[in-house]
Amino acid sequence: MINRDLIRIKVVQLTYAYYQNGNKNMDTAEKELLFSLSKAYDLYNHLLQLIVAVTREERHRCDVLTQRAEREGGEAPSQKFAFNQFAVQLEENKMLNGFIEDKKLTWDDDIEFVRKLCNQIEQSEAYNEYMAEPTTDYDTDRELWRKLYRQLIQENADLDALLEEKSLYWNDDKETVDTFVLKTIKRFDPKNKNKQELLPEYKDEEDKDFACKLFRATILNADTYQRYMSDTSRNWDFGRLAYMDVVIMQIAIAEMLTFPGIPVTVTINEYVELAKLYSTPRSGSYINGMLDAIARYLIQNGKMMKEMPELRQRRPESDYRRREGGGGPVRFVHRPRVNEQPAPQPASEPVSAEPQPEPGDGEPQSGPEETQE
Repeated sequence: MINRDLIRIKVVQLTYAYYQNGNKNMDTAEKELLFSLSKAYDLYNHLLQLIVAVTREERHRCDVLTQRAEREGGEAPSQKFAFNQFAVQLEENKMLNGFIEDKKLTWDDDIEFVRKLCNQIEQSEAYNEYMAEPTTDYDTDRELWRKLYRQLIQENADLDALLEEKSLYWNDDKETVDTFVLKTIKRFDPKNKNKQELLPEYKDEEDKDFACKLFRATILNADTYQRYMSDTSRNWDFGRLAYMDVVIMQIAIAEMLTFPGIPVTVTINEYVELAKLYSTPRSGSYINGMLDAIARYLIQNGKMMKEMPELRQRRPESDYRRREGGGGPVRFVHRPRVNEQPAPQPASEPVSAEPQPEPGDGEPQSGPEETQE
């Protein structure tokens, strides 16, 4: 479930936090990175469990209404939604129940939210159309929950606030995790019964290693990567670069040099998008141009054995000029725009780039906030 898009986001967040933290301990920071990724998987299971919690609340309501109907001689309510075939299969799922048993994480303490969500579901058009049909089948039941999730859970301010109270990681992860929950619902097959596989935490060990290697390479080779930025920023206003932009480019360079199987264009595109989310409004275009120039510099100087498309006409450098600003520590909640900090002023004389040490060798080098000597 934890894919490389999510890993890149976490590495950006943890690298920024690493440089903001006065006590820079690599092992502690790496454990924090892996913990933050594991919390995303917890959220995935917890949101699946919300479907079960709603289903059980609906059954309770049906029981109450049925007892009233028996006493008063009225018509018993339909139990179609309370025993939705997809929801029943999810309720019995061995992997989900194993998670609940292991983490002791349930919706029991948030029953008021569950009841409110049930009310919203019962008032929804999708629910009423579903209940109006005299019969149903598994595909219809499963598709109903996909609709309800998209309409009432994926965009739910009350749920966002509740998750933020439970974990600072969750509110920032929810947008990504929602896509995996919807993918899981779509994959459910009644033939698999309670053995239906949920998404694994990592696709394979390679993705888990990707997170640690990328983070370590970013920190351990910081000085080298910043020299690459300086050497290729002759026509750029590098001295006024936003603080987060330096962090993002540092990680992008680490990915280019550490993972030969990832095309340069893929790396550049990924970090341009992250810059749009986490830095200033104009960071995307600036970082796109800078990373393109850095990649060509690395290839031309024999430091990276990858290919790049032919050089396109570069936009005027005035389009990329930056504004100075100030800032401080940032909590990564609701994808904030990070307050800018001045980036390190490059040395007045060009500094020749030295060979890059292998990730894991030596001590962590200076971060973006430290001026190059």
